Amino acid sequence: MGRTKKLNGPWRPAGPAWHTLAAVPGITSPRELSRDAFVAELDALTAVYLAAMRSDPAQLPGRRSIMERHATYDGFRALAVTADAAGPGAPGGHGQIVAFSYGFRGAGGQWWHDVVSTALTARSGRALAAAWLADSLEIAEVHVHPGFHRRGIGRSLVLGLAEGRRERTAVLSTQDADSPARRLYRGVGFADLLTGYCFPGTPVPYAVMGAALPLRPGDAAARSPSPSRW
Repeated sequence: MGRTKKLNGPWRPAGPAWHTLAAVPGITSPRELSRDAFVAELDALTAVYLAAMRSDPAQLPGRRSIMERHATYDGFRALAVTADAAGPGAPGGHGQIVAFSYGFRGAGGQWWHDVVSTALTARSGRALAAAWLADSLEIAEVHVHPGFHRRGIGRSLVLGLAEGRRERTAVLSTQDADSPARRLYRGVGFADLLTGYCFPGTPVPYAVMGAALPLRPGDAAARSPSPSRW
């Protein structure tokens, strides 16, 4: 798979602040992928993406290209969870990747960063947009194969990505619905910054969410979007 890599602070894969998978049979703790290992595993990662998002397979080449480009961004970190044995409805094989997440430092010139900055500035003002985006970890993707839902994997991946980061905030987008993903993000400290937002090229409404770092699951103050906290 390639060697692991430390980025933006110490990496503690068994840290008590977020690790919840040790007691789940057949599931490994999230492990960090180096940039090279992430690119080498793109076939497995996009297969999980396809299953989780129920996407058109024709979209995968474009998604793969985007993920490969994201791996070149500053502060890139990727995590993967593997299964030692197949679960119900899941792909088989020893050591099969069944979930992954990744993120990087947000910056001007990145598509998501720029369109969200424009939208958030228009809705809430330049100062609030800068407070959330000027020093941010962008959580780009968090996906768990449907055969491995409801095991705490998604939560572990989000908290693992944010662990030890030097950025002031974390930001992400998810479909604007009362979904398990939306509830997961709220549960680890994210609050809505934009709702009902349609990214260019899609009619699907999204919510843009943000949290102050470090994440504090269950802490209502950590979910406040007010920049006065900083």
